[in-house]
Amino acid sequence: MVKLVLIRHGQSEWNLKNLFTGWTDVELSETGVKEAHEAGILMKEKGYSFDVAFSSVLKRANNTMNFALEELGETGIPKNYSWRLNERHYGALQGLNKAESAKKWGEEQVHIWRRSADVPPLALTKDDERWPGNQEKYKALIAAGEMTEADCPLTECLIDTAKRVKPYFDEKIAPEIHAGKKVLIAAHGNSLRAIVMMLEHLTPEQIISVEIPTGKPLVYELDEKSLAVLNKYYL
Repeated sequence: MVKLVLIRHGQSEWNLKNLFTGWTDVELSETGVKEAHEAGILMKEKGYSFDVAFSSVLKRANNTMNFALEELGETGIPKNYSWRLNERHYGALQGLNKAESAKKWGEEQVHIWRRSADVPPLALTKDDERWPGNQEKYKALIAAGEMTEADCPLTECLIDTAKRVKPYFDEKIAPEIHAGKKVLIAAHGNSLRAIVMMLEHLTPEQIISVEIPTGKPLVYELDEKSLAVLNKYYL
């Protein structure tokens, strides 16, 4: 048996402002920084340690990972970053206020965009500055061969997010678990829900009701060979 720990980044500045964030690279709020440190303190108190950590390429998740590892005294472990662990891309909703969006398109429509597994929000166009293909971070990843322009989403539903998370999990994360290593993944609500969906073999209908709170370590006890879930709980 091996333990895998998932942690959703602490509250971000845009969470605080009630804005759709997605791939927008915003900082943690003061509360989010506190949540990240408290997660590390809690894991240390419970006797947790890690051999390797994974995160997205967004700083709110990266900083959550770093602050937690700082409290654990494990800042020197290998850290891996991938756009495949980014938050779901919210398309044309990114940067908009959630309450104002509900007034514009109706509460029911915005609820469907936010909570359904297979209905993406309105898409961006490629001339929009919010499209990742127009941003230096992703241009650099494309130039490095780590992603392609086609990988830059115009919008995403949860199923789209799961499709990009799965190959990274299978190719990079699962081998570490199979090797018996203690793995920490610091990422985002929807990329983590995609992992939960895979581990627990949930249907799109079942994953809709799954919510992962910010800054609360979620522990999976897994069979290191089959990755079957033996137990799960929050610290």
